Amino acid sequence: MKDSHGRTIDYLRISLTDRCNFRCIYCMPEEGVRQMDHDEILRFDEIVDIVQIASEMGIKRLRLTGGEPLVRKGVADLIAELNKIEGIESIAMTTNGVLLPRMAQELKAAGLSRVNISLDTLDPEQFRQITRCGSLDQTLSGIEAALEHGFEPVKVNAVTVRSLNQDFLGFAKLTIDQPLHVRFIEYMPVGESSGADGSGWGKQDVIPSDELLETINAQAVAAGLGELVPAAKHKPNGWGPARYYEFEGAQGTLGFISPLSRHFCSECNRLRLSADGKIRPCLFSDDEYDIREALNNRGKEGARELLRQAIGGKPDAHHDKVGTERKMSQIGG
Repeated sequence: MKDSHGRTIDYLRISLTDRCNFRCIYCMPEEGVRQMDHDEILRFDEIVDIVQIASEMGIKRLRLTGGEPLVRKGVADLIAELNKIEGIESIAMTTNGVLLPRMAQELKAAGLSRVNISLDTLDPEQFRQITRCGSLDQTLSGIEAALEHGFEPVKVNAVTVRSLNQDFLGFAKLTIDQPLHVRFIEYMPVGESSGADGSGWGKQDVIPSDELLETINAQAVAAGLGELVPAAKHKPNGWGPARYYEFEGAQGTLGFISPLSRHFCSECNRLRLSADGKIRPCLFSDDEYDIREALNNRGKEGARELLRQAIGGKPDAHHDKVGTERKMSQIGG
């Protein structure tokens, strides 16, 4: 399944809900966003039907997102059903990790293979500032649970924001004694521009990945760790565009994801399915295709045709577009 620019599209990110147990400053306002009504959200049987159709057209890999996907009841049952679909090779999840300690075993048994855990700071007070209602210990416990129950790989996603003055060397050290793969993601202009409460995107807060790599190397040398080298032995399997590095002798890696400073649009292999049934060909574009309407009113062939239209409408690049009508929690990260 190729788009009009010759890219193979084989990866679908599925938002299960717009709800979340955090209120992260780069994702949504403190009061949250208008929550979708129950009947606006895709039912699990609809998700299974859409994935079945998408798999027949070439989708092989799924990632479940939110909001926070684990706040939706029955998620393990959905994973088990998706895992039965012929052609689906792997199912992953992006989560804040809070609910993993009590759900990891069930999720693993259902067929979830890998997790990405969002964590933007190692400072407890700053964690409360960023999430507005979370506890660092909860997410750290989620990381421990993911490792304990054998998810492979376990990745930690850290959005880098200049004004937060994050401890990047502290993140890097997490990879030395544990098989963790920390990825630094450039702050992306999704949702509104910066607001008075410190939320929202601003160009001044973007840290280019090459600059961040130099900063970490300088700090690591000063701390006696040596410089990072391109990862080889422990480079994690994955479907994304990260460039991976590691410390000599470390169990894990550091990845750098550069959607702005070194964008990877020419290699994009993904579509997004929002919680209310819209196919979004590009994170930075507001173009959406209503596959729920197509499925329910025109059947499976209507859904196939809509997927073809969505893939055909996938832009060649984001062209440095700033701002989107939906916030990240509404799109599905």
